[in-house]
Amino acid sequence: MIYDYKYEVKYNFFLILKDHIMKLKFGLVLFLLFLNNVNLCSQIIQNNTLIKPDYLKKGDTVAIVAPSGVLKNYDGYITKAKELLKSWDLNVIIGKNVFEDDGHFAGTDNQRSSDFQIALDNKNIKAIWCARGGYGAMRIIDNLNFEKFKKNPKWVIGYSDITTIHNDIHNQKSESIHGVMCKSLENINISKDKSVNFLKRTLFGEKLSYTVDGDNANIEGESSGQLVGGNLTLLHCLLGSKSSINTEGKILFIEDLGEYLYHIDRMLFSLKRAGYFDNCKGLIVGDFTDLKKNTTPFGRNLKELILNVVGEYGFPVSFNFPAGHGEDNFPMILGREIKFNVTKEETTIIFKN
Repeated sequence: MIYDYKYEVKYNFFLILKDHIMKLKFGLVLFLLFLNNVNLCSQIIQNNTLIKPDYLKKGDTVAIVAPSGVLKNYDGYITKAKELLKSWDLNVIIGKNVFEDDGHFAGTDNQRSSDFQIALDNKNIKAIWCARGGYGAMRIIDNLNFEKFKKNPKWVIGYSDITTIHNDIHNQKSESIHGVMCKSLENINISKDKSVNFLKRTLFGEKLSYTVDGDNANIEGESSGQLVGGNLTLLHCLLGSKSSINTEGKILFIEDLGEYLYHIDRMLFSLKRAGYFDNCKGLIVGDFTDLKKNTTPFGRNLKELILNVVGEYGFPVSFNFPAGHGEDNFPMILGREIKFNVTKEETTIIFKN
């Protein structure tokens, strides 16, 4: 065989070049993996940061929809809500099916979810105001698609049964407003009502903070974290679903209506067993109105049973905050970072901008 030196040099050069190319490829792969990890780290760091919908300005449009209970014979307060929004120089759209009647509900599940979906998807609608609570939001929550909402986020306003939607929106990484609904206007002087005035200020972006009277049962302390929560019954019912919220590092707000003390105790222990309070940063107890009396006395009052469940954790607990089904229902920006300071004399909540 004839030995070709030139061929060997070319062949060795090719091997060296191939080796360098492989190393470059490997290095490029590592670099891309590093970039991807940086992106993942960035996502993890920002994972707790929620979208803040734009505050309203004059000329914006608000949609009134009814995702829950029937509005039969209640068209008067929808008219009142419409007039209120117009007095704020806002435009108003009423959902097509708001006055439909399907027994307990304001229309069929499809009708209610259709109205809500249209409002979510319409980029010209800047806020969605729920007409009333009752029951029904849980029946439609899985029908809703939030993809267009996330591109054009807007405020969703309501409480009670609307907790279902608030929680789902929180898990979609957006803020929402726990506050009065259209039905709340039924028997109030809207020009003088504090809750309505606070809602307007909240929607138009004024700095929000509250200082309310304390309570001897308060657990004193100071903390900060995202505000989450709503109606206790709904929080309990949502356990184990995609709409259940993670309370780690957050401050929980609860309220309820028309429950027995032992029901409240059972729901709180369910949350406790699910780890709701393990890494919680605080508890705000709103109104628990129209409590029912059982034939067998429960043996402790509302404050005592709540402290019996959460007292061991050491985070601050504030009672009697005016939000929920009581006379006042001060708006709470769910998902917003708050500073929470509790003493026996007063509770201060400051919403960060």
